[in-house]
Amino acid sequence: MNYAQDIIKALIRTEKSTQYEPAGKYLFLVNNSANKIQIKRAVEDVYKVKVEDVNTFISAGKAKRVRYHLGRTANLKKAVVTLKEGQKITVA
Repeated sequence: MNYAQDIIKALIRTEKSTQYEPAGKYLFLVNNSANKIQIKRAVEDVYKVKVEDVNTFISAGKAKRVRYHLGRTANLKKAVVTLKEGQKITVA
């Protein structure tokens, strides 16, 4: 993973994640093998902001059934990125 686009998959914009924005926190969907340092550098490169802290967690996949076959959705790694005071990510 050499590129920031490989690390950051998406900025998650849900009703729950937008409640973090006044505190300068943003929720990202990231690559499962990315670590906090790589996530910090990728956000700083892509959005041109200064990152203060990165917290990561893995959302476990759910068991799904299609007719007679059992399956599972993939595990997703998410990162809550806290920006330094006065920094903001603008979404068009």
